[in-house]
Amino acid sequence: MRTGSEPVTARSPLRMRLWLSVWGAVWTVFGTAAFAVVGRWGWALACGLLWLVVMVDLAVVVRRIRQGAHYQPGRDVPPYEPPSSRP
Repeated sequence: MRTGSEPVTARSPLRMRLWLSVWGAVWTVFGTAAFAVVGRWGWALACGLLWLVVMVDLAVVVRRIRQGAHYQPGRDVPPYEPPSSRP
């Protein structure tokens, strides 16, 4: 529900989440390779599974960024009345 007190210059955290996902992907690939080289297969598998989670998150973020901005009411749209608490 819109209250009318939302910041006018609010920004989406998707770009930050994109770069954090890229950073996570780099580290999970490095961790998977490093643990595989030293023979720690359990840790390599854990890093590989974490890489899959990071890649799914990255795909979701990229999809939402490509969707673009969604409609947000402007200053000329008054705030909605709060719902009444009548039974």
